[in-house]
Amino acid sequence: MSDPKTSKNILLLGFVSLLNDISSEIILPILPLFIASLGGGSMAVGLIGGISDGLPSLLKVLAGYGSDLLGKRKPLVVAGYALSAVGKLLLPVASSWQQVFLLKTLERSGKGVRSAPRDAMISESAQEGRRGRGFGLHRSMDSTGAVIGSILAYLLWQGGMSYSSIFMVAGVLSVVALLPFYRVKESFRSPNCKVILNLSELSPQLRRFLVIAGIFALGNFSYMFFILRAQGLFSGAEAVAAPLLLYALFNLVYAALAMPVGIWSDRVGRRKVLALGYVLFALTALGFALVTSLAGLIALFALYGLVYALVDGSERAYVSDLCSVSLRGSSLGLYYGAIGVSAIISSILAGALWAWWGAEATFLFGAGAAMLAAIALLGMQKSQAMA
Repeated sequence: MSDPKTSKNILLLGFVSLLNDISSEIILPILPLFIASLGGGSMAVGLIGGISDGLPSLLKVLAGYGSDLLGKRKPLVVAGYALSAVGKLLLPVASSWQQVFLLKTLERSGKGVRSAPRDAMISESAQEGRRGRGFGLHRSMDSTGAVIGSILAYLLWQGGMSYSSIFMVAGVLSVVALLPFYRVKESFRSPNCKVILNLSELSPQLRRFLVIAGIFALGNFSYMFFILRAQGLFSGAEAVAAPLLLYALFNLVYAALAMPVGIWSDRVGRRKVLALGYVLFALTALGFALVTSLAGLIALFALYGLVYALVDGSERAYVSDLCSVSLRGSSLGLYYGAIGVSAIISSILAGALWAWWGAEATFLFGAGAAMLAAIALLGMQKSQAMA
């Protein structure tokens, strides 16, 4: 059982994520609209969404391994958040979608550096048998920041602020998000200089799950396509305002359900929760392929939030369940690397399908990949660790 005092780390790390996500979510719902204003189409959105999410995810492999090797998590977590802040502070100067691509990749690289060590800290700071609750609390606070940020994005836009001014507000908030680290305690006490990053060291169940998570990520393309799909059903000022409010709804549902879902996964097992999430994503993507009304979009964005509540924290907790303590950072890094490679392929392919055959083809592809992942996950044998 972990030291009860370290559980405070989860709350502090959640507070960091809350502030950082307020910053990030001010940018995220506006970004695809900003890209379109700079002349970027669906292919540009796919490139920026795929590369800026995928390539930094490969950094998570090295960062997770590095934290195991170093025997410390906190330095890499702080460095990652600081790097993201730099990318956000520079985004207001972008004047082309190509510059947005470079700066977004820089900003997301910070996420690549921090995510695996941070999730290892959460796992190590949670009491045994309550990892789902710990990850759920963190995701809930993170998502609460997302709700606040997306609503702020709408209010700032309605207030007449330019894209650059809104991005600058986000950049300043990302710097403020670094302050709680003063009270965060290091969670890893045993340097392991003999750690070797080798897939053969992972359990067969974990290796199989990494493949399944990669398949799901192949269909779980960038959120920006959901925003563009919503925008296409509106005109005039509503083409900006409506997607922002729908994105806020997505984050509200996600924030409200993340912790209850985490607690539920501790009781019934991660595999069942994840399988349900994968199936619901397939239905959500199918709905986005067919939707033609505002009422339909409201229901689908709410369902999209439920899917993220079911999947996001549960995948990380499941990886933590299936790996050894000494390889936790490395295992989480490999998980992020697997979904990162899939994210690159996914969003680029989604953009191409959108350009060639329309939005419907993109979402049908997502639905198919998610159902394949659900079938593969249900076929996994129960492991001793929370199967």
